[in-house]
Amino acid sequence: MEDFARALADFVRDNQAWAVPIVLVLAFGESLAFVSLVVPAWGALVAIGALIGVSGISFWPVWLAGGIGAALGDWVSYWFGYRYKEHVAEMWPLSRYPEILPRGEEFVKKWGVPSIFIGRFFGPLRASVPLAAGIFEMSYWPFQIANFVSALIWSAVLLLVGDVMGKLAEWLWRVV
Repeated sequence: MEDFARALADFVRDNQAWAVPIVLVLAFGESLAFVSLVVPAWGALVAIGALIGVSGISFWPVWLAGGIGAALGDWVSYWFGYRYKEHVAEMWPLSRYPEILPRGEEFVKKWGVPSIFIGRFFGPLRASVPLAAGIFEMSYWPFQIANFVSALIWSAVLLLVGDVMGKLAEWLWRVV
């Protein structure tokens, strides 16, 4: 996975016009139930964030693309859970990871709407919480508000962590 993130960051560095659509697709996949369990993309997002300060890529469009992609991924996951309810647990890859959905359910029932915000920042919960919110019919508008706000914050955090790491690496390169 590290090689994938590095290759993708190299591609974005050489083809900056592709930064926005690539970040949108990565964030969508990272937040989409099922896909995020198989292909975690957060490392590539951090690596692209590292390019922002050192290569001249504009932060704002990349940040918005990441936030919108993540929110759309959760929106689709919510809809999928709402539509297919308990049958979701029988589908691959959740059928191979039976503990994920009950953890998401417990988390959603315990924390309610804030679970969407909190779950965004924790690995397997990122994809299972919106799915569980749909299955257990969390109110639509409170879900969407938490979804979009948390997606924009999550995108900013990943990209800024990468940006800070990139600037630090650039500084160390000059000093050493």
